[in-house]
Amino acid sequence: QVQLVESGGGLVQAGGSLRLSCAPSGRTFSSYAMGWFRQAPGKEREFVAAISRSGGNTNYADSVKGRFTISRDNAKNTVYLQMNSLKPEDTAVYYCAADFHNMWSIYTYEYDYWGQGTQVTVSS
Repeated sequence: QVQLVESGGGLVQAGGSLRLSCAPSGRTFSSYAMGWFRQAPGKEREFVAAISRSGGNTNYADSVKGRFTISRDNAKNTVYLQMNSLKPEDTAVYYCAADFHNMWSIYTYEYDYWGQGTQVTVSS
């Protein structure tokens, strides 16, 4: 069993920055790929970014490419999502997820464990 706890969400003005953190527990952190997803009110959960077990491979949704950066520190058992140049359309609940079977994935159904989410609100 893996438990994921996100932190770092909040309210920020457009153009600002936030850094989300996710600290899994329960299994060896370096044994699974990690992803960030988000869900806005009335919309489906969507892929934001993913990172491989070693951190050597990353992938981003087109909507955040160049503004968001996913990274991981396997020594600290933490994955991060640095979000810069935030826009009102980035407002959503952000979730981290762990994937034991793939190098990384953009699909929600391929992730094995999910956090409870952290709210990010970007005001215009």
